[in-house]
Amino acid sequence: CHGGPKGLIENIEHVTGRGTLYLRDPWTTFVDMQWRYKLVLFSATFVGTWFTFGLLWYLLAMVHGDLLEFEPPVNHTLCVMQMQTLTGAFLFSLETQTTIGYGFRCITEECPSAIMLLIIQLLITTAMEIFITGTFLAKVARPKKRGETVRFSQHAVIANHEGRPCLMIRVANMRKSLLLGCQVTGKLLQPCVSKEGETVRLDQKNVTFSVDTSSESPFLILPLTFYHIINNDSPLQAWAAKVANFELLVMMSSTVEPTSATCQVRTSYLSSEILWGYEFPPIVSLSPMGKYVADLAYFDKVVKAKTATDSKTAVLISVAE
Repeated sequence: CHGGPKGLIENIEHVTGRGTLYLRDPWTTFVDMQWRYKLVLFSATFVGTWFTFGLLWYLLAMVHGDLLEFEPPVNHTLCVMQMQTLTGAFLFSLETQTTIGYGFRCITEECPSAIMLLIIQLLITTAMEIFITGTFLAKVARPKKRGETVRFSQHAVIANHEGRPCLMIRVANMRKSLLLGCQVTGKLLQPCVSKEGETVRLDQKNVTFSVDTSSESPFLILPLTFYHIINNDSPLQAWAAKVANFELLVMMSSTVEPTSATCQVRTSYLSSEILWGYEFPPIVSLSPMGKYVADLAYFDKVVKAKTATDSKTAVLISVAE
């Protein structure tokens, strides 16, 4: 998903213990992490575990007297063959964790503690690899980029449609793959003044949308226009002639055809981006081959409404009637 409120909501600041809150939900934190930080963390985690367990193997060899500086006797049996330096311990840790083959480095039966350390390393690093791989797959599988190929009209317009005043937005799918079960909903966000005269709350009112089809959840094959009827139940009917400070947040939920993943796309319109007395011109035509073609060059174009109620006052009067 992408987009969102752009006028009334800027950010959330001064969160106490933000880092602690993120660490309590590591899965969401790692999935939401940007790719550059994820790759750095991925590399640092693996190199860190290789070196950490390399130090443990080195300490084990030191305790057992296997290091070269201890000059072990000829008949001395090492805990790990060919591991008598810190570099050798690091390489053994890396080869153990990545299972690429030991070569001449291998554990002997001399040290039960070495066997236990090997088991502990494999258990910890396997769980770590599963977690990191899962976050990578979850991030790749998210349909975020798919949402970026859904286009909303630059402006919303208000004009009469089939004799009723309607707010209209246009949505287009920029890919050939279908978006199934498209449902558009809206939220009217507006500052709310308390009884003490303080603007402290953000009032949210539902805005419903429909399409000119028999299906309530259409396929987004060609660009569609979604309508919100401005009647006495509409939160927009109280919009006076003066400039109002509000924002219309529009959300479209759909299913991506190839992956069956749920995709949500968001955009928003400020009051200055809603044009009264305008409508969208047709952009879908029938080609000589008998196929429907959409000309997206006119996707954001608006024209004056042909109906008589082409002003805000006239539309509001028709609502009252």
